[in-house]
Formats: sequence, C-alpha cells, structure tokens
Amino acid sequence: MSPRAAASASTATAPPATRQAKLRTLTLHGDRIAYRQAGSGPALVLIHGITSSSATWEHVMPGLARHFTVIAPDLIGHGASDKPRGDYSLGAHASNIRDLMVVLGHERASVVGHSLGGGIAMQFAYQFPERCERLALVDSGGLGREVNLLLRAATLPGAELVLPLLAATRVLEAGRLAGGVLGRLGLRARTDVEEIAHGHATLSDAQARAAFVHTLRAVVEPSGQRVDASNRLHLSAHIPFLLVWGAHDSIIPISHGEAAHEQVPGSRLEVFDSSGHFPQLDEPARFVDVLVDFLESTEPAPTLDPEQWRQLLDPH
Repeated sequence: MSPRAAASASTATAPPATRQAKLRTLTLHGDRIAYRQAGSGPALVLIHGITSSSATWEHVMPGLARHFTVIAPDLIGHGASDKPRGDYSLGAHASNIRDLMVVLGHERASVVGHSLGGGIAMQFAYQFPERCERLALVDSGGLGREVNLLLRAATLPGAELVLPLLAATRVLEAGRLAGGVLGRLGLRARTDVEEIAHGHATLSDAQARAAFVHTLRAVVEPSGQRVDASNRLHLSAHIPFLLVWGAHDSIIPISHGEAAHEQVPGSRLEVFDSSGHFPQLDEPARFVDVLVDFLESTEPAPTLDPEQWRQLLDPH
C-alpha cells in the first residue's frame, strides 16, 4: 500500500492565499497529524517551535502562499496533533516531516524551522538531504549551549508537578508575571512573553504536558542545550542556507546565529532589529520579503552522489 493510500486526509480545497489556511488532518502511523496548507508552486515546509503550533505562521502564510505550496504541520505532541507516548527526538520529528511530505505528494521542499523547529529542520537536512532544497533557520535551537533559564528549569526533576499549576492558575495568560518573574528570567521582548505565556497555558492537558517534557528533555538539560549541530554545519555547504534572528531574542542568543553564519560559507544572515524570538510575529511583512527573496534568488540544492558525500564527511 502506498503512503498516500495509508493516510486518511481531509479533502477540503485549499483556501485563497489571502486568507488563513484552515487546519486539516490526516492519519499517519496511527496518529492524527494536523497541518495547514495553502498556495501552489514549489513546496515550502514551516516547522514551529516547542509548545507552539502551525498557528505561529498565521501572519506570514498568506504572503508565502502567493509563491509556494506552504505546508505547516502541528508537530506530534503539539497543537491539534495527537500526543502519544513515544519518541519525541529530533530524528523522530524529522522522519514525521518526511512522511507528511510523501503523503502530500512532495518529493522535495525548502524547509524553514523556528526555535526547536530549527533543530528539526537541520536534522531533516542531515537525515534526508535528497529531499531538502533549501534550509532556513529562524532563531534556531541546536547551535550552542545557551538557552533561557525558564526552559532549563523545565527540565529539572519534578517540573511535571509545577507545570500544571502554572497552566491551571493561568497566571501567565493573565500577564501577572509578565513584568515580574518572566522579566527576571530574561524575557524582554513583549511577543516573547506573550508566546511563552500562551505555550504554558496549553500544558494543563496531561498528554500535552508529557509531550512537552519529553520533547524538551531531548534537546535541553538544566545546564543548557544538549544538542549542538555546529560540528555538522559543514555538511550544509551545498544547501542554500538562510539564518533569521531577532536582535532582541531573549530565548536563544543571536550569537548562535552569527557563529553559524561564519561557519557556513555562502550563508545569509538577516537580523531583525525590532524582533525578539518570534520575528515571524514581530515583523511579518519583512519576514515574508526576506524569505521569498532567499527562495527565489537561489537554486535548489543538488542531489549529491555517494562520492560527494564521502568528501564532505572526510575532506582530508
């Protein structure tokens, strides 16, 4: 049975590019996967960050859908997708992205990842290089140790007991901590505070909370990020590579993006001076312009043969 036949997808037609894409669902490996799709043309996959969902791309999808077929999934364990017991590693998420692409009929795509989604995007390019045409990282995880104290604290033993209290009291949603605790934890940009608050408000559900903890602990520990792709960035030398970073990111420092830019010859770094950790929300019009320019001014990455891969892996 083909992957397309094995999946059960909704058949609603894609909405116009000027309207927000409706949430669709399909069944993959027995789990419901929610996703948004809009537009036509070359495939563009948008991968959100932890405790977020495809809704984080709401303001930029219509503009991008004028040029591309835009696919924005809710990662497993997030949003409207199922939250099963299972593997929440970067590799598992990357494999699910690959399988979703296959089911939707796309052999290759340009891949954009925000925060945790950046780590998944890099893992996707590493695991399935033949399927990755371009790579864009937005305030990405996986490029250094430093990460905000709030995320490090959530990996401590017993954090599972504290998270439901935060969600149940809705103190984060109400904003009563915005200028106090969250400020002392280093969250400065207004959107960063609001999005972290919204994300924590989703953790009242036990399954969502378990998925969050498993996902976070796969990439972060109390002392910082535990996954660092810097030693494999040279494998992306043949892929058009864009880095977008908010100058006021209070979750992951801009120095990670600057270091990655220096490490990958030919990469492009765009700093959004009025943004925090969520430039797609803080400066959506510029985000669309930068991403469309990058995608339309570069050629898709070539498919490398085994000898070319050997040389990348062992250049000596």
